[in-house]
Amino acid sequence: MKKQVHSIEVRNAALNRLAERGVTVEDIAEIVYLMQSPYHPGLTMEPCIESVKAVLEKREMQHAILVGIELDTLAEKGLLSEPLQSIIATDEGLFGCDETLALGSVFGYGSIAVTTFGHLDKHKVGVIKKLDTKSSEGRVHTFLDDLVASVAANASSRMAHRMRDEQEAELERSEGEALKTELRVEDEGKGTEQAG
Repeated sequence: MKKQVHSIEVRNAALNRLAERGVTVEDIAEIVYLMQSPYHPGLTMEPCIESVKAVLEKREMQHAILVGIELDTLAEKGLLSEPLQSIIATDEGLFGCDETLALGSVFGYGSIAVTTFGHLDKHKVGVIKKLDTKSSEGRVHTFLDDLVASVAANASSRMAHRMRDEQEAELERSEGEALKTELRVEDEGKGTEQAG
């Protein structure tokens, strides 16, 4: 029987591979902050970091990161067969498998994540721009730039939904308090009428 890989091992491997490639949770959280701060003026980096960490706990995201970074690394070493080697090494414009892998990890976070991913893929925000820039150092980030966009889009969508939930819960609390006050005033008014 084949050995089952423990989820902690997969998680740690994905996080280590990101770190080895020069991508930190904070780098991704900065993108999330840029995406969400226009809608939430008091936003700080802390919930952005928390949201990125939560997305990176998802097994599907971890698997995509491991596959994508492995292909980038093999292309750097020239270990892929042609024509795939040249396609990935040069980030061929018509090659869409990098976006497809990353996009597959976005669907679980809803339409906000999908549209945010499209925006990030087009505009190359933050560390994504650095990864997308073809360097003379021989580094290949054909998959990684899209995977970072996927994590950031998911974390951004997660935050948007959670912040709406928090706003609605606060509104319900406020409305509940107002209703209690209104009922108390009515009850006090009735007590006065009965006493008179």
